[in-house]
Amino acid sequence: NNTPVIVSYFYQTVLVLLGVFGSCRGLQPDYTEQGDPELQSASGSSKYGSLWPLPQKVQISDVSFRLSVSGFRIRDAKESSAGPSCSLLQNAYRRYYEYILGGAGVKKQKPGKNWRSGPSELTELQVWITSPDSDCDAFPSVTSDESYTLLHLVSNIGQPSYFNHVYFQKSINSSVISDFPRFAHRGILLDTSRHFLPIKVILANLETMAMNKFNVFHWHIVDDPSFPYLSRTFPQLSQQGAYHPYTHVYTPADVKMVIEFARLRGIRVIPEFDTPGHTQSWGKGQPDLLTPCYSGSTPSGTFGPVNPILNTTYDFMKQFFTEVSTVFPDGYVHLGGDEVDFSCWKSNPDIKKFMDQQGFGQDYSKLESFYIQKLLDIVTTTKKGYMIWQEVFDNGVKLKPDTVVHVWIGGGSNEEMGKVTAAGYTTILSAPWYLDYISTGQDWQKYYKVEPLSFNGTEAQKKLVIGGEACLWGEYVDATNLTPRLWPRASAVAERLWSSKDVKDISDAYNRLTVHRCRMVQRGIPAEPLFYGFCPHEYKGI
Repeated sequence: NNTPVIVSYFYQTVLVLLGVFGSCRGLQPDYTEQGDPELQSASGSSKYGSLWPLPQKVQISDVSFRLSVSGFRIRDAKESSAGPSCSLLQNAYRRYYEYILGGAGVKKQKPGKNWRSGPSELTELQVWITSPDSDCDAFPSVTSDESYTLLHLVSNIGQPSYFNHVYFQKSINSSVISDFPRFAHRGILLDTSRHFLPIKVILANLETMAMNKFNVFHWHIVDDPSFPYLSRTFPQLSQQGAYHPYTHVYTPADVKMVIEFARLRGIRVIPEFDTPGHTQSWGKGQPDLLTPCYSGSTPSGTFGPVNPILNTTYDFMKQFFTEVSTVFPDGYVHLGGDEVDFSCWKSNPDIKKFMDQQGFGQDYSKLESFYIQKLLDIVTTTKKGYMIWQEVFDNGVKLKPDTVVHVWIGGGSNEEMGKVTAAGYTTILSAPWYLDYISTGQDWQKYYKVEPLSFNGTEAQKKLVIGGEACLWGEYVDATNLTPRLWPRASAVAERLWSSKDVKDISDAYNRLTVHRCRMVQRGIPAEPLFYGFCPHEYKGI
């Protein structure tokens, strides 16, 4: 009994496909006296097992197959357009084989009296890529097709394995899944400026993102506190601006590793270099980049945002973003543009003179727009699209039609979403998903209950919303607490961005997410608990 799989497109589809296959819980020995300990780890069970995020269409039958522990293989279907030469695909096979059958190398003995009768044996999963061009070496993009169809899918395989003292076996239910994401952009923002995050932590979270079907890593790599990005063109930026020039920087090799690790998991890496505000660390290594602040008629010795009136500023930005465009292969770069403090600009006599010359009067948002417009023109020459925080749109900066506006102000309020989409711009939402705001209780539920399209607008406007991001800012987060603070709270956002709008049963979500969280724990991810209970395979610590 082979398992045919039809996939519409190669890229993230295969990773999604294998992720679902690895998310299922197998039927285990019949614990007739004490019940199945796996199901006891949650308050109840879902008819969908532990699938997370929930696929668009799922049909699970009572017909079961025994998974061949010794002979099970993941193979390319004969008709597939991708085969053994596709390293991305083969890498995914190896990774998910371990997820599905990890720990299965147990000595088998004769079955005990409580063992269920054996179903037919399942020996392989066939992956059929139907796209003419598999694009094995390409990078994922916002237009990647992630839809897939699975037949005879394991309904719950890869959940924590239980080993009877007598015998070990995994079984699966014959199932059909037809799936695709509701939104194309499903991201996680991590902040590596306020606290440096070691590469190992970033990679672990990329792995966890893949487990939850996130496909964008928004790397807020630099900010006021530190500049850990090691620029080849301007190495003095990290030499002077990082917390430490050797131990707290991301070298070109580090960045390349993150991008490739992400690519193999169908994840885009979008860097953010936020200007003209949030740039204090930039000024330490780049003289004259920032605006000198004044106290009365004399310089105060402090500095404000990027100085927008000097030609040298734009010469620097052109060289810097030319480098960024070659280091980061994604089609987009995030340019920030938020929270610009005008007080320093207002204090500077040269800025005031420039404002008069330009006819800006006392409206410093016009000066900000002047800077942003010149920066956008520079980035356009690098053949990159750009994302910007909503203030850039709010201030009336002229934007390219393909600009992505990132809405972050207003919590659950979606008035801004209506304004941005009415102007015809592609939009992503983060306002209700700031995960650095913590509270007692099950706050994952409020993230889960968000409806991204709840704003007043036409169907055409709502089609401009391509997704959203869960943001974990780093004021109070470093390597010691990032992962448990992020997961499984971000998993709630993952299902909201992937699954159908109609998937909103909190009780069913709790039952599935509790088991999904235990699956992450078993795989070495210290995801925090939703409520009291236990995991059959508890986190063992460092």
